[in-house]
Amino acid sequence: MHRVVALARPFQSTFELGCAVEVFGIERPGLPSRYTFSVCAEHPGEIATRAGYTMLVSQGLDAFERADTVIVPGWLPTEEAPSPAVLEALRRAHAGGTRMISICTGAFALAHAGLLDGRRATTHWARATELAASFPAVQVDADVLYVDNGDVATSAGAGAGIDLCLHVLRTDQGAGYAAHVARNMVMPPHREGGQLQYAAPPHPAHIDGTLAPLLDWTTARLDKPLTVEDLAARAGVSPRTLARRFADQLGVSPGQWLLAQRISAARELLESSDLPVEAIAHRVGLSSATNLRRRFVRALGTTPGAYRRAFRSSTFKV
Repeated sequence: MHRVVALARPFQSTFELGCAVEVFGIERPGLPSRYTFSVCAEHPGEIATRAGYTMLVSQGLDAFERADTVIVPGWLPTEEAPSPAVLEALRRAHAGGTRMISICTGAFALAHAGLLDGRRATTHWARATELAASFPAVQVDADVLYVDNGDVATSAGAGAGIDLCLHVLRTDQGAGYAAHVARNMVMPPHREGGQLQYAAPPHPAHIDGTLAPLLDWTTARLDKPLTVEDLAARAGVSPRTLARRFADQLGVSPGQWLLAQRISAARELLESSDLPVEAIAHRVGLSSATNLRRRFVRALGTTPGAYRRAFRSSTFKV
């Protein structure tokens, strides 16, 4: 069991804490439990929340010593540095191999601890300038949903915390497990971290230009050698107009989105089937095992074979 511990402090944001609880702390019928979840505080006892009620936290900072992942679900006010005890607990946990995750303004706590120095990180777009000014050693990316450095990960505003937690779940347990949790939460199974935190309001002339029908049509045909030009023709617009609509609505280019769908489909087939890698490559439109491997390594840092060995044995029926 992977042990997840969230750090609460007065006045705790209940939504950001709830993001972590919903992904890592809920037992779901038909899904094997892979995590234990608990909450700790510097001073155990009643912790006031921003929702107007208090919650009782029984564990202290020593809970970090037993954690595999520590989550900081928000840190307000951002200009208030964590106490020396909290800073030391964060640094010691990270030095001992514990994965550190922040949601929204939680990045400020990790930055105060020096855990983001020399790294890309993000936070809520309204706080990104402040984070960059306060911690010049941090490479702040104000546009993305989340940044995963492996041992340290940060998310944008509260909703993006769910995206990051589901991304971590997917990394730990595979696409099938994460998709089951996402379905239970009535959430999209996966949003790429590089997507924009928010998109500009659409021009009135484009109000009816939703991409949803095109996305559905494309995902049903991933085995075809579709190109961006094919998608533009299907939508009845020029490739340039299509690119603009993708940027407005999804925050990525058509080519980036299409490749992400192909890799996602390959992950699910590697987990759930015994198909050879060559057959999977053709089924998801990547033409050959060599091309699939190259794309897979670039996107995920591992090979299709290694991914299958890691997650095939842990598949389950739902």
